[in-house]
Amino acid sequence: MRPALAAWLLLSLLGGTGAADMCGDPPATPSHSIPAPQLSPEERLSPHMPESLRCDACHAIAFQIEEQLRKAEGKVGKKALKESDYIEVLERSCSQDWESYGVLELDGEKRLSGPGLPRQQPLSVLVSGGPWPGRLSKLCHGYVGEQGEALIYGAHRRGPAALRQLLCHGDKGPCAGRKERPDPPKALQNEL
Repeated sequence: MRPALAAWLLLSLLGGTGAADMCGDPPATPSHSIPAPQLSPEERLSPHMPESLRCDACHAIAFQIEEQLRKAEGKVGKKALKESDYIEVLERSCSQDWESYGVLELDGEKRLSGPGLPRQQPLSVLVSGGPWPGRLSKLCHGYVGEQGEALIYGAHRRGPAALRQLLCHGDKGPCAGRKERPDPPKALQNEL
């Protein structure tokens, strides 16, 4: 009987009717295909930030300026910075590499994504690098040049909302007439 059992086992393994087939294959994990955003020639090649992304870009710039100024003030005990110091911080803010920003597509709409911007869908493709860092730096320098370092620093001292209002939501700001988009609701976690 043992030779018959060994032969059956050998044939089962060679024939592919092993234990996995008897119990059924494990269910296939669903695959998700997330396409990269399709960028227009302007979005790919222009040295300027596309109009549709300027509001997001302004919020990113305001966030970075706010962070850099807050850090610099933290080093001097939350006191106001000297003019030469905040001018240097603003220059450094605009001249950073901006590599953590890019564009993604959310519900058919292209959005800028990165630190200081509302969190996006967890499953999306972010196109970063390329022209985006240079565009952000150029816009940042433009805002500082248009508004002036003292006005920007004064808005910062009043709080992040005042800085966003000055740069982004004023009469001529890129978000003029738009309401600030709140962060999308966070997924609720099961509580035990």
